[in-house]
Amino acid sequence: CSTSSSSFTTTSKNSSGPRPIDPNSWPDKFPAKSHCSKCGLCETSYVTHVKEACAFLGEGMKRNIDGMEETVHGRRRSSKDMVWDDGGGTTTTTTTAGGGGGGVNAKDAAQEYAEEARFGVMHRPMMLARGKRIQNAQWTGCVTGIAVSMLESGMVDAVVCIASKDDDDDSNNKNNNTKKNGGGGGWSNPEPILARTITDVLRGRGVKPALAPSLRILDELKHSPEVKRLLFCGVGCAVQAFRAVQDELGLEEVYVLGTNCADNSPTSEDAREFLRRGVPEVGMEDGGKKEILGYEFMQDFRVHVKYNEDGRGSSSSPSYERKPYFCLPGDVADFAIADSCLACFDYTNSLADVVVGYMGAPLDSDMAHSYQTVTVRNARGEEMIRSAVNAGRLDMGPEATGKGGHENFAMATVSSDKLVQKMVDGGEMKEQKGMPRFLGEIMASVMTAVGPKGVSFARYSIDYHLLRNYLHCLNVWGEERANGMLPEYSVDIVEKYLETDESFRKLVESLKSKR
Repeated sequence: CSTSSSSFTTTSKNSSGPRPIDPNSWPDKFPAKSHCSKCGLCETSYVTHVKEACAFLGEGMKRNIDGMEETVHGRRRSSKDMVWDDGGGTTTTTTTAGGGGGGVNAKDAAQEYAEEARFGVMHRPMMLARGKRIQNAQWTGCVTGIAVSMLESGMVDAVVCIASKDDDDDSNNKNNNTKKNGGGGGWSNPEPILARTITDVLRGRGVKPALAPSLRILDELKHSPEVKRLLFCGVGCAVQAFRAVQDELGLEEVYVLGTNCADNSPTSEDAREFLRRGVPEVGMEDGGKKEILGYEFMQDFRVHVKYNEDGRGSSSSPSYERKPYFCLPGDVADFAIADSCLACFDYTNSLADVVVGYMGAPLDSDMAHSYQTVTVRNARGEEMIRSAVNAGRLDMGPEATGKGGHENFAMATVSSDKLVQKMVDGGEMKEQKGMPRFLGEIMASVMTAVGPKGVSFARYSIDYHLLRNYLHCLNVWGEERANGMLPEYSVDIVEKYLETDESFRKLVESLKSKR
């Protein structure tokens, strides 16, 4: 954050306006350096707003989330309903969004609802949902279904989404991509587009596991006066930057559709390398015939890789490789997770109108059939959901619930995390083999059986990532900067673990003593 403003507000000799930063110079020439999430803002004339918009400069997410939450949603989240485990391993709380204000005690833990303090502002309780009539989605098409319905109905004139750079829905190109990317297809080549047709929106199907410059289209948008009503789709850091500049865009209506997000790869090649080294079973080595459609780290403590067996045709009947986390090489996280993701405290996408995720949903089947979670944060979000339901693009299910304690699982994961161990020990991370497959399968099955479920699993995932990321910031920038970056809800979580967990206190003290 000490970067001089002149380094990113220079003007072209042929223009009086600011000069965007060349994307080929990422990350060294970008203000946040290695912690730049490549959101795309600095690649546009809106680069002059980077100090107030970037989630990784100065107070970053604290400034953005705490500073804009009330402006965006009409109120701040309730900070008094945080759910914690009691000594018996069940969960307790004072009030919840879904509990009618009466709270949930240990007896009722099996029917526990998501709370605002951890999950963000909720206009209604977190719900389960499935997309409808969206072929070839990574899941059932909740995100795409909402976007398509809004464009079809005329609610918006255009949609900002991330397409696959080399996917134009042409089957010949698909086969060529499979060879070019070593079985990777277009899933790992994110490219932002200003979609004005349903065909364009459908190019955005599927999760892209690498950093994606969503805001790169801002200058195109500025020169498109016919676009007055916009749907912006993005992950938390991109949504924060977009919210910081949206009033400069001259739009009449703005809707934001977000996704939960954690641990993206820095580049497309890093994402492909993760599969080559971490899940060789899918044949990424030697450019195998399988067409990779995507992958997710799932609630059963396994990474699920979705692919077409012969590398061609529809993904309506895909195959899956499910590999336990514990069998992955221990050092893959060192290159496969972007530094910006290690400094992120917005897993739940706090500033979006609607957020779609899966960690709080039950895993009853594969990606193509399982529920996802939908969090509606405000009245605009209700309009978005209503549009998709009325269009037959979204099937809303019951409220999302969970059971089981999460704190011990979260802290155990932090303590065993290879990146955390590297922070404490110092030095380079050496190549490490994962657990033998049969042991990993046993471990994953046991963890799934005895671990937190549904919303409680989401709490576990949020807390684990938040604590690990706090340790990363502490290690990189020191206590003052790390504490100054934390949004208010994150401070509450960090302080709780410092108060109750000796192993976390020791990790914090160890990193503080190194500086």
